[in-house]
Amino acid sequence: MSAILRRLPESLVNRIAAGEVIERPAAAVKELVENALDAGATSVTIVLREGGQSLIRITDNGQGMTKDELPLAIERHATSKLPDEDLWNIHSFGFRGEALPSIGSVSRLTIASRARGQDQAWQIAVEGGDVTPLRPVSLAQGTQVEVRDLFFATPARLKFLKTTRTENDYAREVIERLAMAHPQVDFTVQEDDKRPVRFQGPADLTDRLADILGAEFINNAVAVSTQRETLSITGYAGVPTFHRPTARMQYLFVNGRPVRDKVLLSAVRGAYGDVLPSGRYPAVVLFLTVPPREVDVNVHPAKAEVRFRDSNLVRGLIVTSIRKALEQAGKFTASTLAPQALDMLRPEATAFPVAGGFSDIQAVHRVFGGSSGSAAVASHLLSGAPLSARPAATVVEMQAAAGPVGRLGAAVAQVHGTFIIAQTEDSVVIVDQHAAHERIVYEKMKQSLDANIIKRQILLIPEVVEVDEASAGRLLSRAEQLAELGLVIETFGAGSVLVREIPALLGTTDVKALLIDLAEELAEYDDARGLRDRLEEICSTMACHGSVRAGRALNADEMNALLRQMEQSPNSGQCNHGRPTYVELKKTDLEKLFDRR
Repeated sequence: MSAILRRLPESLVNRIAAGEVIERPAAAVKELVENALDAGATSVTIVLREGGQSLIRITDNGQGMTKDELPLAIERHATSKLPDEDLWNIHSFGFRGEALPSIGSVSRLTIASRARGQDQAWQIAVEGGDVTPLRPVSLAQGTQVEVRDLFFATPARLKFLKTTRTENDYAREVIERLAMAHPQVDFTVQEDDKRPVRFQGPADLTDRLADILGAEFINNAVAVSTQRETLSITGYAGVPTFHRPTARMQYLFVNGRPVRDKVLLSAVRGAYGDVLPSGRYPAVVLFLTVPPREVDVNVHPAKAEVRFRDSNLVRGLIVTSIRKALEQAGKFTASTLAPQALDMLRPEATAFPVAGGFSDIQAVHRVFGGSSGSAAVASHLLSGAPLSARPAATVVEMQAAAGPVGRLGAAVAQVHGTFIIAQTEDSVVIVDQHAAHERIVYEKMKQSLDANIIKRQILLIPEVVEVDEASAGRLLSRAEQLAELGLVIETFGAGSVLVREIPALLGTTDVKALLIDLAEELAEYDDARGLRDRLEEICSTMACHGSVRAGRALNADEMNALLRQMEQSPNSGQCNHGRPTYVELKKTDLEKLFDRR
């Protein structure tokens, strides 16, 4: 049967468009709240019933629409947001003129509005694409939009909706993102019969973020504020140890518009690339301001993606801004670690009693992410007995340093040859010596690599390392690049590699173990990506092998030197694998544990 070319009915065109723009109730909420913000609203109230499927009501105090404008509002491609018809000069959320007609084609839509300076409000209704005549209504200045029975005209779409709770969560996230970008606006959200939630405005950004994300985020984040050429970035970046299992706590905005952009997400990953554990994500709220002509927001029907004219400039700005903010703030590690350790050590959480009433001697061990020997720290600190009274703990005691003391305090003991115990004026600091030194060595190697001044140490007797032939081949194929890092190798027969020089920063190290680890990492690399792009990762592996090992006894001077280097080294709150390097327990918290209140 031959097909006949024909024009589709307007109602069907609108439903097709609705499928692209309004995929779920949250998308309708987004479009309607953005309309309210574009109208200059300072107060927006959102009411949701059954996840937005049975009712979405948005009420605002914006400039409103006149009687003549209401019929245009429900026509496709009718908009007030492109006065000069310039798609490269967009200053508003909307500009397509598709949202209201799309919603009206798949729901029962009612719009009531009273324009500024007018003494009468008017209402228009659309049901499945059918328009009813205008009629006068009573309404204060602004606009109220009601969407009932969303997707009743496209029942197949209803099958794809999630549970009411899930759809409410989607809608709530949309509202929260817009509330973050507009702290000057007062938002009220009413879900079913729940108590209304209000984000009171006007507010400053810090207060608004604390209302939405909680004080915990603000307490574990640093302010970001940088300008480069015509671009600027502001917001907050979570400290590396305040990481999350998903990217859900990454909020990115371009000119006030919430986006999920690949360039921005990649830049955030790059900024935290060597300070997070594998599979964990940082928490960030970043607002990027770009001249409208430098960004294209017209690349996706839902406007969730953007395209930058100079994506490299944008990426570089984000990476350097976050790293600079984390380094300058001097905020080493998350404030949540100490409460976690204390909670694990409370008597009511114990598994069996020990001296002093604390049983879970694995508590600090777990807080440090599994570092060996950390369990003993808890029992020593909290047993009530002197550190030297437990010979099995291999404790080394010394007097507090008489010289200058930084924020990490002065070393007073070493436990199990693994943990340094330091004391400040109001706290006890527990440091994982290997993790801390690993970060220090790594940062020094990166600095040397950037300056092309990595010093080499010639081995008096070159060391022959035997590995399998495949591993030897991978190492030797990268010999030139490894030499850039100070590791000089050459072939020594099938399955053997001769090591002549190593980076001086590594000192005495297990060369064989280092080469085995490097060979395994090289096996994971994509040949399409040059090793130069992976040099920092190689540096990380080398730093691990060149650091003070767990089990090595340190004297007082060595411990204090390590503490002072931590204070001066970037990202010293976590090791190269993203685990914390220290936990700080306030004296007041320790007193509470012993009921000394």
